[in-house]
Amino acid sequence: MIAAEVAVQRPPDAKLLVVDERRNIIHVPRSAFVEFLRPNDLVIANDAATLPASLSGVHEQTGKAVEVRLAGRPSLDPLDVNRFSAVVFGEGDFHTRTEDRPLPPVISRGDTLLLGPLRATVEGLLQHPRLVSLLFAGTPDEVWAGLASHGRPIQYAHMQTSLELWDVWTRIAGPPVAFEPPSAGFVLDWQVLSAIREHKAGFATITHAAGISSTGDDDLDRLLPFDEPYRIPETTARAVELARQNGGRVIAVGTTVVRALEDAATEHGHLRSGEGLAKGRIGPATHLRVVDAILSGTHERGTSHYELLRAFLEDSTLQRATEELDVHGYRTHEFGDSVLIL
Repeated sequence: MIAAEVAVQRPPDAKLLVVDERRNIIHVPRSAFVEFLRPNDLVIANDAATLPASLSGVHEQTGKAVEVRLAGRPSLDPLDVNRFSAVVFGEGDFHTRTEDRPLPPVISRGDTLLLGPLRATVEGLLQHPRLVSLLFAGTPDEVWAGLASHGRPIQYAHMQTSLELWDVWTRIAGPPVAFEPPSAGFVLDWQVLSAIREHKAGFATITHAAGISSTGDDDLDRLLPFDEPYRIPETTARAVELARQNGGRVIAVGTTVVRALEDAATEHGHLRSGEGLAKGRIGPATHLRVVDAILSGTHERGTSHYELLRAFLEDSTLQRATEELDVHGYRTHEFGDSVLIL
């Protein structure tokens, strides 16, 4: 696979690799996604808008430059924005690969990070010297204003032009709670949503605080994905039950949707509505109770996203699919091509 280097959500040449129920591998234009839907299927997407979660600033105790990438928060409550977990980098920005970024100064509890108009105190370290708990000073309105005026979308070196917020918001973006875009949803636009209805399938949403995808540190990356809050509307829970009753499939648009739905599933496969906190990894040992299929980006071996796909396919088929992605030059990362695993 090759890195997608242009911030276009729906390029006309976008590709889709489909693994069907018989483990056949099919290559089609991504616009053909809806042709694989059946009546009574339910497509569920994440409607989270992406925060400007990259904050440059200074470690007050040493005067050294840092970049803070917000990575988690306790809930989706818009008034609960003073506490975040965050990954801290040394000086530099996205033009340098994350694995080549210098380390930040040694950070201790009680240290202060000056991040543009925002001031954050380190409340503690979280399982790694670069993963910290931050308490932002000010009212919720002041924190939101600081993020809006000073923050930038998190991005990586494969894309050398600066991303803007409109680049990383899906067409269905709503509450600003994601730290990186729920990019599988880039496939969606009003034409696609209309086509879903024309195929007599349903569409619903959840809200999930999609987290960061990479830190450049092997030990820290092994902790991914972090705990992520989510909200499942009662209407979505009812739509899942209706699809089940009518023989339809539940098709998740992206790994975040899978995490939320499976975390909210009861032992017998019913979906609870309301708020929750998705914990732990989904992988080959996971018994999926709600989701039948996934539309996802293309993911590299070893990532938590790739591990999640192992819950849908045995390793031999996933290996074949990955080889096909390589041979056919599929693009990876957030603006890349897609896979549909039925």
